[in-house]
Amino acid sequence: MTGRRDKADKTRRALNAGAMREERGRGRIVLAMSAFVIAYAVIAGRLVTLGLAEERPNVAYQTAQEAVAAARPDIVDRNGEILATDLSTASLYAEPRRLLDVDEAIESLGTVMPELATATTRRRLASDAGFVWLKREITEEQRDRIHVLGVPGIDFLTENRRFYPGGALAGHVLGLVDVDNVGIAGLEKYIDDNGLAALHQAGLARTGEDLAPVRLSLDIRVQHAVRDELMRSLERYQAIAGIGVILDVHTGEVLAMSSLPDYDPNQPGQALDKDRMNRATGGVFELGSVFKTFTTAMALDSGKVKMTDSFDARRPIRVGGYTINDFHGTNRVLTVPEIFVHSSNIGTAHMALSVGVDAQKEFLKRVGLLEPIKTELPEVASPILPPRWSDLAAMTISFGHGVSVSPMNAVVATAALMNGGNLIQPTFFPRTRSEALATAKSVISPRTSMEMRELFLKNGKEGSGRKAQVEGYRVGGKTGTAEKVVNGRYVGSKRLNSFLASFPMDDPQYVVLVVIDEPQPEEGKYYATAGWNAAPTVANIVRRVAPMLGVQPKFEDPDAETLVVSYDNR
Repeated sequence: MTGRRDKADKTRRALNAGAMREERGRGRIVLAMSAFVIAYAVIAGRLVTLGLAEERPNVAYQTAQEAVAAARPDIVDRNGEILATDLSTASLYAEPRRLLDVDEAIESLGTVMPELATATTRRRLASDAGFVWLKREITEEQRDRIHVLGVPGIDFLTENRRFYPGGALAGHVLGLVDVDNVGIAGLEKYIDDNGLAALHQAGLARTGEDLAPVRLSLDIRVQHAVRDELMRSLERYQAIAGIGVILDVHTGEVLAMSSLPDYDPNQPGQALDKDRMNRATGGVFELGSVFKTFTTAMALDSGKVKMTDSFDARRPIRVGGYTINDFHGTNRVLTVPEIFVHSSNIGTAHMALSVGVDAQKEFLKRVGLLEPIKTELPEVASPILPPRWSDLAAMTISFGHGVSVSPMNAVVATAALMNGGNLIQPTFFPRTRSEALATAKSVISPRTSMEMRELFLKNGKEGSGRKAQVEGYRVGGKTGTAEKVVNGRYVGSKRLNSFLASFPMDDPQYVVLVVIDEPQPEEGKYYATAGWNAAPTVANIVRRVAPMLGVQPKFEDPDAETLVVSYDNR
């Protein structure tokens, strides 16, 4: 009995020990499974977190993206023709920290772009920088060839490059941008300064599609005609420079503006050439007899001089050792219209004195000739005025010596003389007549405006403007042949010739100015004054652009027509 009990106890203890071992094994399995579950839960949680988080590019890529040239809006002319637009282009960059072998990278890149195989490039690639530009705006062929090389740490970014389809056609108006597509001249700079830069900073203009086109007042057809005729004249008269402007007298819109030599905005380096400056708004000149237009308007508007008055032009005027003569003297008493048509310096000086120095200064300031022109272009020059406005200065200024203004200044002041007396600041953007009148300033009486139209027409028919006539369009205006100042002295062999015109004279719509710098006589001719070169250039321009502008020709007898105007009795 005792033996059986001992055996049963052993069996029971063995069973209990087995059960305990089994329990411990089961506990280890549960613990292991719990550990795996927790580990997988942590991994799953991390994956979910990463999945919900925004993608974060590496620092080098972020730097590259920030360096990409900003998008710009298209610029179009008044008819919707594209003048400037953005194109996508590849730019080459490197991440020096990712380069495996700098020398091998340079050698490989040099097979496609030899200009990169330099010590400077090696220093940049051997640095610890995260990002460096290697070449902005590379060609598609260069991109493809470099891509095939497969150099680690060398990559591309697509960015914006400004493109001007017309090349130099409207270069001085459009201006240009730098390598980052930021406007640095012309209307490109104006657009940046007036909202585009702020949009970029706010991140609201990431692509060109985000931006509405900017429409200009320019008519690219008219612009082409003006530039083309200027180029022909520079070649024909062997001149060194030329300027052409067309302005709507009722709205102040600039339809065309060309200054030669000009530059192609697609080749920014050309803009650094001082001879390619914008002479139309950024240059000032003594315009010579063109200035008699403003002296005559001043005299008539003052009420002290009438169209029927006469002045003695038989003898030169001598003041303080200075003598005022006429280029083609008539040696007789001249009426106001005769002074204008014969371009008498003597008669014009007498008219200026009859009005007075203070009144002359006041009038020239009133028509905007004594301050920089107000326009959207940043390239604007200030007039050069005499240090002391004496009687002698008043007389020489009356016929265009002693004061220098920009050609655009003269055009804007003349528009006021043609449109009934309203001074309207010029604009390179579309503007209606009502919008223009809302900001216009009355500077002369409608009667004076009528009389100046008559004088322009008379000089066009009988005076120095005869070669500017275009059948059916009645072109009127005033020539100016000014001797240039070299080293403080007037040089007779160097002239700045101008013709300041308007058409059609029965109802003026446009002012046209052509300036030709240092023209030479044509072969077989002896004269190189404005009537022989600037006036014919205006005729060629009007003949081409009048139909584009919708001006209907009138072929009836012009002598039977009368100017349709209204005026007060001031």
